[in-house]
This record gives sequence, structure tokens and C-alpha cells, in this order.
Amino acid sequence: MALLDMVAAERRRFADLIESLTPEQLASPSLCGAWTVHEVSAHVVAPFAGRPSWFLPLILRSRLSLHRANAELARRIAQRPAADLAAELRRNERNPFSPPVVGLFGQLTDLQVHRQDIRRPLGLPPDLDPERVRTALDFVVGRRSLGFGSRRLRAGLRFVATDLDWAAGDGPEVRGSAEALLMALTGRRVALPELTGEGAELLRDRSVRVRT
Repeated sequence: MALLDMVAAERRRFADLIESLTPEQLASPSLCGAWTVHEVSAHVVAPFAGRPSWFLPLILRSRLSLHRANAELARRIAQRPAADLAAELRRNERNPFSPPVVGLFGQLTDLQVHRQDIRRPLGLPPDLDPERVRTALDFVVGRRSLGFGSRRLRAGLRFVATDLDWAAGDGPEVRGSAEALLMALTGRRVALPELTGEGAELLRDRSVRVRT
């Protein structure tokens, strides 16, 4: 499957998830700091829903912090109903939006990780597609994965998925489901207890000290 086809499929699945949630679920905390589930959904839609005239004032008000500007943008877009956000994703499912450096691989990974940022705290089971999560894992352990976890976190370790044919790295092994590995490698500490192997304790120790 071509990369844009994978991204389009993940956008459709994200839209399906948003539409399936109750108002209470949308207002629940996500795994993304102080963001609610609704705000995470808004963040995913932001490349298509944000107005160009918003960006410079947001950056200036955020003292040139892209992180703070993104957070404010997500809160602003989250004022729209979830159904609108889902419709926006579907309208743009084949939009070739490609962030600098990380490109469409970053988009594919972002969609999968943020869907789990929503599903995990809501008690919903993981639902990752094997081919697409394998592609995301290859990207996360590669050199272009700027902003998707610290290289110091994974250095000198070998990661092995227990539910699909994927492994990467050299050193003490860290074993777990592909979903748990993806979440841990992108800085989600909630997945760390699910990992095993002689390298798992080292990864847990690093996660406390390394800012992802």
C-alpha cells in the first residue's frame, strides 16, 4: 500500500473514532498532557481546519513557542463539534500535507499514536493495522523522526514486537506488542509496564531522565 493510501486510511479511522465518542468521552483527559480527547482530535485536524491568519498571532502570543502555539490552536479548533472535525478529516483524507523533515511518515505515525492517546485512557482496546504500525515503527527508530521521541531513549537497545514480524536496534532486548513499543518510543510512559526483556528496565529508567 502506498504511503498516502496508508495516511488516508488512518484519517478515515480517526474520523470514525471521533464520531463514535460520547460528549463525556470527548471531554475526558487524553494521554497528551492537559489536552482533552476533543482537543487531541482538533490537533489532528489542525493542518486543514486552521486559518492561515491565525498562525503568526498565535506564535507571537506564545513567545515563539511552537508547542504552546499548537496547544492554543488545538483549543481553538476544539470549539467546533466533533462531527465537524470528523467531516474535515474525511474531506482531506488524501490531502498530501507533509510536515517538514518528517513528511508523510510523520503524518502516518501521528495519526496512529494520537488515536491510542485517545483509546487508552477511555479503556478502548488498541486497533492498529499491522502494516501501518510496522511502517510507523520503522520511522520512529529512524533518523528522520524529529519530535517523535528522543534518540537517547532508544540508543543501544533492541526492540522486538511480540505480535508481528518487526525488530530494530542492537543491544539488550525490549519486547512487547507493536502498540506498546510505538507508544513507549514516542514518550508515552503508560506503556512501559507492558514491556519485558533485559533492556526494559533500562528503558524505564531512561524515560524518567530523558525528556521526549
